[in-house]
Amino acid sequence: MESVQGVTVLLAVSAGVLSFLSPCVLPLVPSYLAFLSGVSGPVVASAASPKTTLGRAATLVHAGLFIAGFSLVFVALGASFSLMGQLLFQSRSLLQKVGGVLIIAFGLSLAGVLRLPFLQREWRVHLQARPAGYAGSLLVGIAFASGWVPCVGPVLGSILTLAGTAERAADGLTLLAAYAAGLGVPFFLSALALDRFNRFFERFRRFLPLVDRVAGVVLVAVGVLLFTGAMTSLNAYFIRLTPRWLWERL
Repeated sequence: MESVQGVTVLLAVSAGVLSFLSPCVLPLVPSYLAFLSGVSGPVVASAASPKTTLGRAATLVHAGLFIAGFSLVFVALGASFSLMGQLLFQSRSLLQKVGGVLIIAFGLSLAGVLRLPFLQREWRVHLQARPAGYAGSLLVGIAFASGWVPCVGPVLGSILTLAGTAERAADGLTLLAAYAAGLGVPFFLSALALDRFNRFFERFRRFLPLVDRVAGVVLVAVGVLLFTGAMTSLNAYFIRLTPRWLWERL
């Protein structure tokens, strides 16, 4: 695959958003925010009040450090997978085909068509209490990313597979940074306006089972593109559509 370009970065960001909207993450967002801030859910939800300005500021800092924690792990994973891909540079064509098959399997698993036992196990670290201070929130983020949550695993695994087939190690870092942004930005916005998030969640709840199916279909399509080598052509097509002035600003 050529150097990471717009379409693959967009896929990584979208994968992060889908991970945030997944049934194993979205319902837990209020609990995570309460856990990080060290206050009860109702107090966090009422942070819009002037009397709780300091509480809201603290919650945002904790949320930011939590996001930084899991972003560090994701970026390190992306760089590692890319470096492993460099060691197999001579077999890049075979690596892309194997990666394509793997991503298709991830997609079928997420859509409920194929059962992959190793993706059904949860490796997440469970913490009974948040470690003290702001550093504690960073550690919680690292622990969150270090787990292999079943319904996030196929999506994250697919992005890591793309990172492993990237041309440069820096491309893997970029892909996982984009994935972390897709997951982290909605989380931070939820911390910024938890009351609005709660209303959104109540309306979105009925669509949660659909998220996995949509993500599964997307992953199957990405796997086919990677297997056939069409991902490179798609990247080139989007590059031609992008105005030169925009590339100069990126």
